[in-house]
Amino acid sequence: MNPTNHETPAPEITVDGTGLLCVTLLLRLRKEIDGAQPGTVVHVIATDPAAPLDLPAWCHMTGHHYLGPVPDDERPVYALRIAASARPTRAGAPWHADNPDR
Repeated sequence: MNPTNHETPAPEITVDGTGLLCVTLLLRLRKEIDGAQPGTVVHVIATDPAAPLDLPAWCHMTGHHYLGPVPDDERPVYALRIAASARPTRAGAPWHADNPDR
């Protein structure tokens, strides 16, 4: 995690989570990145005050790479990179691993 990353790559996907609570934001993020190629850079616009904690935690849980905040004078933006070996989450519960054996 790099909290002052000024060299974040340009996004290939941008997810606008303005006004969303983190659970809803993560549901939108999960849907928007579904099928994205490994290595894809995603920028997430997130106004929820919990986002700086929740996004890195979600990336850690799923295996995606959290790149940190992106400098933006107008809104809070965070970056992540899609991992090839990402672990799926439940469709309606982004904080729970998708366990097909249960």
